[in-house]
Amino acid sequence: MLYIGIDLGTSAVKLLLTDGEGEIKNIVSKEYPLEFPQPGWSQQNPEDWKQAVLEGIPELLAGFDASQVAGIGAGGQMHGLVVLDREGKVIRPAILWNDGRTARQVDWLNNVVGREKLSKLTANIAFAGFTAPKLLWMRENEPDLFAKIDKIMLPKDYINYILTGVHCTDYSDASGMLLLDVARKCWSKEMLELCGISEEQMPRLFESYEKVGTLKPEIARELGLPENVVVCAGAGDNAAAAVGTGTVGEGACNISLGTSGTIFISSEKFGVDPNNALHAFAHADGHYHLMGCMLSAASCNKWLMEDIFKTSDYAGEQKDITPGKLGNNHVYFLPYLMGERSPINDTNARGTFAGMTMDTTRSDLTQAVLEGVAFAIRDSFEVARTLGIDIRRSKICGGGAKSPLWKTIMANVLNIQLDVPESEQGPGMGGAMLAMVACGLYPSVAGACARLVRTAETVTPDPDLAARYEARYRQFKAIYPALKDVFAAMNGGQP
Repeated sequence: MLYIGIDLGTSAVKLLLTDGEGEIKNIVSKEYPLEFPQPGWSQQNPEDWKQAVLEGIPELLAGFDASQVAGIGAGGQMHGLVVLDREGKVIRPAILWNDGRTARQVDWLNNVVGREKLSKLTANIAFAGFTAPKLLWMRENEPDLFAKIDKIMLPKDYINYILTGVHCTDYSDASGMLLLDVARKCWSKEMLELCGISEEQMPRLFESYEKVGTLKPEIARELGLPENVVVCAGAGDNAAAAVGTGTVGEGACNISLGTSGTIFISSEKFGVDPNNALHAFAHADGHYHLMGCMLSAASCNKWLMEDIFKTSDYAGEQKDITPGKLGNNHVYFLPYLMGERSPINDTNARGTFAGMTMDTTRSDLTQAVLEGVAFAIRDSFEVARTLGIDIRRSKICGGGAKSPLWKTIMANVLNIQLDVPESEQGPGMGGAMLAMVACGLYPSVAGACARLVRTAETVTPDPDLAARYEARYRQFKAIYPALKDVFAAMNGGQP
């Protein structure tokens, strides 16, 4: 049988076709636009996602026996607010995970409602990207549209709704809404009331690997698929990527270098960082995880290459960064191009080069960006270590993980071994694997991971280089605190 994995990303949807042994048969990618209507705002039209998926799946199946497709599973960008009216029509563009318009609502939630109360209700505090602050923003700024809301969901849930007609979500994605009682796996009635919404407007909750329905007859005909194709609840992109890289069970770790950057630590038991610098979320395997998320990771390098250097030759820009330059760069970069979430939670933070001199070169800036992202990931690692979590090795995935240089920098900045999975299709493969479990091919997510996930290579840190990066990291850590008040003043806040 065949399985379709959907990776609903920020810039494109990637569709993957695989068999039950994890052999990828075909991949199709469809891009869609991203809107920045004001500085710091980020939104998309869910209809663009719908069109990309409905056009992409027939292309994915071209040349294959569509009757052999048994299941579909999606991993999707998290936190995005998708709202529908009573006719099931999209009310406004989806406000995305990297949108920073909710600074005032986040401040109210954290400092008036209170971090301690939020953590008790949801296991997390408010971040600008989370869904609850967006609902508050919409209620305050778009009251007429807010009054029309009949259904609230997340991006990949909209795709599942289009496919099945079922209003659903999964626990991993719902964890990032600041509306879910993560410990008890139910909607927090108090948080819903704070946001002025009802439980009837919220999607039905499922485990990621559970069947939510089958294809609507008209959708099955449009896609050329059988009506009995199983659609599972799917997962947030990071949880889906963790499944795709086999990051399940106690203490397993995955680093994702996509548009955003994450450190994902799997756990059998529910636990909360007492300072809430790391998110405490449900995992797609039915258990839990801690996650640190930086808003700009590989997107920092894309910005430097394409917008500043005006080139798409990423490898060419890295060729002058020789081994002897690693750990010796005099330039630093704060990767806060969209503000930052974990662990500093500061919408005012901005991308910054520091230490430039007259002899600074293009390759110095390139190296600084790669190192700055690694240092920012290290910040979340340090929080995990304060919780007694001893990470000795991690999986790594995402577009940034295709760079041998970046993997070397990351392994030595963190001073851990990095395992590169054989399949680079993190969220898409994870979605397909969840569909396999929903169809009964494997008894559990852990069982699917054990059978399907293989390691292609392991990057091992060099003790001397790791020591140099240890010293550089200590210097990096001093830059943001020195500029924090400056960032606030630049953005109209009080230093």
